[in-house]
Amino acid sequence: MESYKAEKILITGGAGFIGSHLVAKLLETGEQVIVIDNFDDFYNPQIKRDNLKNHLSNPHFKLLEVDIRDKKALEQIFKLNKITKVVHLAARAGVRASIKNPSLYEEINIKGTLNLLEVCKTKNIKNFIFASSSSVYGVNTKLPFSENDSLSSPISPYAVTKKSGELLCYTYHHLYGIPTVCLRFFTVYGPRQRPKMAIHKFTKLIDKNCEITIFGDGYSRRDYTYISDIIEGIISALKQKFDFQIFNLGSSEPIELKNLVSLIESTLEKKAKIKHTLEQPGDVPITYADITKSKKLLGYNPKVGIEEGIKKFVSWYKNEFS
Repeated sequence: MESYKAEKILITGGAGFIGSHLVAKLLETGEQVIVIDNFDDFYNPQIKRDNLKNHLSNPHFKLLEVDIRDKKALEQIFKLNKITKVVHLAARAGVRASIKNPSLYEEINIKGTLNLLEVCKTKNIKNFIFASSSSVYGVNTKLPFSENDSLSSPISPYAVTKKSGELLCYTYHHLYGIPTVCLRFFTVYGPRQRPKMAIHKFTKLIDKNCEITIFGDGYSRRDYTYISDIIEGIISALKQKFDFQIFNLGSSEPIELKNLVSLIESTLEKKAKIKHTLEQPGDVPITYADITKSKKLLGYNPKVGIEEGIKKFVSWYKNEFS
């Protein structure tokens, strides 16, 4: 029997929250992983360095400090490494921040993606995975959100950059035959989550008896998805070969913001001090993933419900910061 030959997988943005979890899972299964990350200051770069520190001595792991806006650096990486698969997670995240600085989001999320696709087009890549977002659905009145829904109502520059990335991916698949999957992530949370994301921020503030701010009336709903379920979805997409597909990766169980806060309160056994303020531009009232297609074609089956997920997150938080 022919022995299995490990893939050489490039992960852009691999030092971040989702990326670092994916790195750990792939190394665990014997794959060779190359991470590129520019360690930008969107949040403390040391957090991202710590995410990968346990892998630095692994002979199957390589970390390169590179910005996806630097096309020549990308070309050199592909020239020196026989990369077979790509998971493109690198992006400037955040809906509200994209409204303040749309040009930066265009530069990183659109031009950076274009640079990577340009380099990949002649490299015989087996799988190109693009990390998209539920933000592309905008104010969508049809529930739950399906991959076939019209995307004509984006309400933030961030959402536009993610949809633009999907369109670029399709174009390069069409022109150069790159097997491509776009994964629309629905509000991912779990250990190592970005500090300013709702669950992390609320947990920290409630734990420290500080005031939390809720934008709007607290009835907005989000389809929170635990990190391990997202990683399983990515791994499944990496193992299969699709011509071009788009998949939702969510829990398909949205929860109201006020109920999420209550859940964190009960898990921490502390009461939140809540301040209500106006809704923020760019925030959508609901996200809700239809995962029928993902279940059928990816075998995707989210296992961690929000109650269990919050318990896991709070346990990590206390261990990390108490």
